[in-house]
Amino acid sequence: MFTSSEENYLKAIFHLGITSNKGVSTNAIAKSLHTKASSVTDMIKKLADKKVLVYKKYQGVSLTSEGKKTAANIIRKHRLWEVFLVEKLNFNWDEVHDVAEQLEHIKSPKLINEIDALLGFPKYDPHGDPIPDKEGNLDQIEKSLLSTLAINEFGICVGVHDSSSTFLQFLDKQKIALGQEIIVVEKEDFDGSMVVEINKNKISISNKIANNLYIKKSQ
Repeated sequence: MFTSSEENYLKAIFHLGITSNKGVSTNAIAKSLHTKASSVTDMIKKLADKKVLVYKKYQGVSLTSEGKKTAANIIRKHRLWEVFLVEKLNFNWDEVHDVAEQLEHIKSPKLINEIDALLGFPKYDPHGDPIPDKEGNLDQIEKSLLSTLAINEFGICVGVHDSSSTFLQFLDKQKIALGQEIIVVEKEDFDGSMVVEINKNKISISNKIANNLYIKKSQ
């Protein structure tokens, strides 16, 4: 059994490890969790004693197979709760993250398995992120940031890099949603801003927005 704090560390290390080919640094963990490096060092020792991670000096932290499975299970609970809140309790997609952060620490495997079945075993959460299965397997879909597309390239919006409530609310105002086809009509060399077409409507978006939208390119 792990405390909520320990679970948060495992989840953070898991996410950071996806984008790193080597161990995760203590500074990266501290930045992700908004805490001090000294606190990270103390927690690493505790988790190493529980055999869920390994720390090598100058190489950083990596999760053991058990650590990866534990972290994936926490992520699974979080993302299933997000789907449940949206589909069954009528939450908006910008409202669910903080609530799911609390619910993900509930320990009952039966509860989360029943919710999974009730929802029809969803593959993705409301933000387009894949949901791990019961064994901790996590499928990754091929996707690119909208900012990497050239003029006349297009694809389906499949996720967001920034899942903050302010960004999701902005997307709602612009009527940008998952599953929509986005076509790049114009692109500025100077700042990377774009004019895109969505549902036959042309809108201007900044490079910051384009760097936070994931697209599955159409062939």
